[in-house]
Amino acid sequence: MSLKTRVTELLKIEYPIIQGGLAYLAYSDLAAAVSNAGGLGQITAMSLEGPEQLRSEIKRVKSMTDKPFGVNFAIGQHGRPFENMVDVAVEERVPAISVTGGNPKGVLDRLEGHDIKKLVLVAAVRQAEKAEELGADAVMVVGQEGGGHLGRGDVGTFVLTPQVADRLSIPVIASGGIVDGRGLMAALSLGAEGIEMGTRFIATKETKAHENYKQAIIDANEDSTVVIKRSIGAPARALRGPWSEKIMEIEKQESSYEALKDYISGKVNKKYIEYGDDNEGFGWAGQSAARINDIPTVNELMTAIVNEAEEIKYKWNR
Repeated sequence: MSLKTRVTELLKIEYPIIQGGLAYLAYSDLAAAVSNAGGLGQITAMSLEGPEQLRSEIKRVKSMTDKPFGVNFAIGQHGRPFENMVDVAVEERVPAISVTGGNPKGVLDRLEGHDIKKLVLVAAVRQAEKAEELGADAVMVVGQEGGGHLGRGDVGTFVLTPQVADRLSIPVIASGGIVDGRGLMAALSLGAEGIEMGTRFIATKETKAHENYKQAIIDANEDSTVVIKRSIGAPARALRGPWSEKIMEIEKQESSYEALKDYISGKVNKKYIEYGDDNEGFGWAGQSAARINDIPTVNELMTAIVNEAEEIKYKWNR
C-alpha cells in the first residue's frame, strides 16, 4: 500500500509512523526495529547517562539498520543540560531529532546549518505556530489521550490535530490515542500526514519493559490511566496503580513539587520499568492502552497497521 505523505518524504521512510521518545525504554533495539519495519525509530537521549552513552547508542542503531532514525530530547523534565548531548547527535549526523517537554529553541538553534530534520512535540495551536516560526520541519500534536507528559489543556487529539493542520504550512503528525490502522487513517483524514505512537510500542517484544508493565497495558480498560502532576502544572498520564494513586492523594493534600519529588522522579519510573511492581513505582501509558491486546514484534505490529489501513482505504474506494 502507498502511504506516501510529506512526512515520509521528509524523513525518507516507507510509512508515516514514528515511535515516541519513551523515557528509559527507547533504546537502540527498539529504534532499529521500528526503522527496519519502515517507520522512524528513536533513541531517548536524556535517559542516558551522558554524551558518550548516547554516541554508543547511535552507533549501535547504525550497526543494526541502514534506515533513517531519530534521537529524542525531552528537555523540560530532566533538569539536565542538553547541549553536549545535542552536539553528539550532530557529530554523528543522525537523520532526525525530536524535541519534547520544553521550549525547543535551544535545540533547534544548535541544529541550524545541519541536514538534520527537526520535529517538535506540541499540545496547543500556539505552540505549533511557534515551533514552525523557530524552524521545525514538522510538528507532532499530542492530545489528552496520550501517555506521559501532556499539555496543560484538556483538548483531545481529534480536535487539536485539524486545528493545527489548518494553521501550519509544515506537516503535522498526530499523537495520542493511536494504536492501529484505524487510528492512522483517522489521523490522515483529520489533516495529519503521519502518526506518533508511544504506548503501542511499549507492548512489543523489542521493548525492554518488564513483562508486568506490558501485561498491565494488555489488561487495561478505558479507566486504567490517570493524570498525575496536574497540581504542579506538569500533567502526565500514567497507568492507574497503588503508586500513582498515592501521588494523586498527595496532590490533594499538598500541591508542591517538594511534596511530590520523591514519588514522581525518573528513578521511580525506571524502577517500575525494570521490576514491574506498581507498589514501588509507576509506568507511563495513554488511554490507548485500552485498545492494545497483544505483544507482537515491531515488524508484526507495523505490518498489521499497514494492512488494516489498506483494508480501510479499499472500503473507501469501493
